[in-house]
Amino acid sequence: MNQPLAAKPVPFIDIAAQRQRLGSRIDAAVARVLAHCQFINGPEVTALEAGLAAYTGARHVVACASGTDALLMVLMARGIGPGDAVLCPSFTFCATAEVVALLGATPVFVDVEPDTFNIDMASLARGLVKARALGRAPKAIIPVDLFGQSADHDAIAELAAREGLFVLDDACQGFGATYNGRRLGTFGLATATSFFPAKPLGCYGDGGAIFTDDDALAETLRSIRVHGQGGDKYDNVRLGLTARLDTVQAAVLIEKLAIFDDEIVARERAARRYAEGLADAVTVPRVAEGRTSVWAQYTIRLPAGRRDAFAAALRADGIPTAIYYPTPLHRQTAYRHYPVADGGLPVSEQLSAEVISLPMHAYLDETTQARVIKAVRGAVGK
Repeated sequence: MNQPLAAKPVPFIDIAAQRQRLGSRIDAAVARVLAHCQFINGPEVTALEAGLAAYTGARHVVACASGTDALLMVLMARGIGPGDAVLCPSFTFCATAEVVALLGATPVFVDVEPDTFNIDMASLARGLVKARALGRAPKAIIPVDLFGQSADHDAIAELAAREGLFVLDDACQGFGATYNGRRLGTFGLATATSFFPAKPLGCYGDGGAIFTDDDALAETLRSIRVHGQGGDKYDNVRLGLTARLDTVQAAVLIEKLAIFDDEIVARERAARRYAEGLADAVTVPRVAEGRTSVWAQYTIRLPAGRRDAFAAALRADGIPTAIYYPTPLHRQTAYRHYPVADGGLPVSEQLSAEVISLPMHAYLDETTQARVIKAVRGAVGK
């Protein structure tokens, strides 16, 4: 008796489909770099920076080697170090706090909102009080535009101005999203983003960029990314990094940026289909008024204790899932000794026990997505 064929596994993020769409354009872009052999600081890097500046409206774009370097470089340029406090959410990837700790400063963890997953203003205010009570000098806020949706930048800017802090926007998951009609990249002193391959705008390796309207900051950042160079290669005027974006990655990103808006529309279409098919079965994400999302992840919530069985049921149907993030930063080994806002971080802890992400990308067709929705509903008994 013939056995039924197993359904083809669904990709969690389909980079191959995008590669097929771009086809010879990527091949030609890389070939141009191979022809001129300017693998470091080649003309494509300058062209990409100009394209990103035009896309966001930022005065300056400084391409760099990763999103982590983008965050770190801004803090270095502002002299953040021992005795300083930087406030950041606990429900995010470790790089947000890692860069603070690497400089000897103190990350102070604050909570997030349960529906947008972004920084909670009341907890942020309590975090400032905690930092000062511990004798740390609050210097900056690093809000995160998590899973593709912007944080509440007006409220953050108001608090920062009142308290004398600068804002470094971590848009490593949110590049391309808007807040009150403005694309991310022009909020706060600077914005950092990542071009890791799984990001909505990703290259074929590591990469990142910093956006700022501050002329002096941009000049300092360009020095930091090349060992702190001054006017001469062997006149290093400050401590720096090897943080350049290589030319091949810039060439790839130029081609991907050309189709980025189209892909954002496709991601939004997929997110609407998920919401329509799942809102009565699981807790779906909410986009706040005045904001858009690029849907770096589509993250739902399940009752605590149900997640493992749910993931196993989808896996049996050939559908992958991922958990961002199973442990909030303030509970992780490397960060658990750093302070948290008074009142604790109950939402971050609850989300870490409940969230799970479904396949999401610009090439998620309606038939495949219907299969995912059916499997989700079956797994939760809906």
